[in-house]
Amino acid sequence: MVAREEHSAFGKTDALLILMATIWAVNFSVVKYATGILSPLALTGLRVVIAAVVLLTIAFLQRKPWPPRRDIVALMMLGVIGNGLYQIFFIEGLSRTKVANAVLIVASSPALVALVSRWRGIERVRHRTLAGVALSICGVALVVYGSSRSDHSTATLIGTLLVFCGVIMWTAFTVFVQPLAVRVNPIQLSALTMSGGCLPLFIATPRAIMATNWDTVRWPFWVALAYASVVSMGIAYLFWYRGLRVLGPTRTSIYGNLQPVIAIIVAWIFLNESPTIWQGVGTGTIMTGIYLTRS
Repeated sequence: MVAREEHSAFGKTDALLILMATIWAVNFSVVKYATGILSPLALTGLRVVIAAVVLLTIAFLQRKPWPPRRDIVALMMLGVIGNGLYQIFFIEGLSRTKVANAVLIVASSPALVALVSRWRGIERVRHRTLAGVALSICGVALVVYGSSRSDHSTATLIGTLLVFCGVIMWTAFTVFVQPLAVRVNPIQLSALTMSGGCLPLFIATPRAIMATNWDTVRWPFWVALAYASVVSMGIAYLFWYRGLRVLGPTRTSIYGNLQPVIAIIVAWIFLNESPTIWQGVGTGTIMTGIYLTRS
């Protein structure tokens, strides 16, 4: 009954998804900072392993029955895609391009999620919802256009392509994990998918971690690592899984389009980067798109 009420009107789930978008928006800058200290692969390995350990600990402390073995295997395999391959593509791409470019590409995922969900028959996507997705993407484009006055010489095509490959991995993960999110405890679901994400990283990251000169790493990096792992991949993921269970993949994904707006506000406050008129128009377009999608 709670899910129906929250599905039909703005409620607690929506508020948590806005908080999730805020956490992930700030995480772009945090990860960008951290990859200036540690190699992208080393950072990814540490992030996912720390998040998996924290989530598994909480899951075991719950003392709740675990899902059937079949669901456990399925969740871990999906975790390979959504928390392993996605994180590798994302962080390698982000380290090679600007934050604004990466945010724009990641914000295109709701459109892909809507199309794949409709194709798979997991979720009915009405024309109003598709219009909301399209409006949100247009708003994202306006926001990024408004912040595109700076030099883009540091951005590279390969970084852009890597982030987009990550979006494809995330789209597949979002669509296929949704049926399991309805029936599996969210803490256990997060722990199992994050554990699955560790599998490819155990192969890809040990050399990068061992090659790190840890004597040069200072305390600000450890704060950034804690945020990028426990907060971004632990707490925020729980809000995201709740959205999948209550709202479905398309309506949950659309909140990702708030990330560019929030990222610009954060830059305005902490980096004195004043918003432009294009960013204001884009913000209004994104909010209108979210309203159409949710209604």
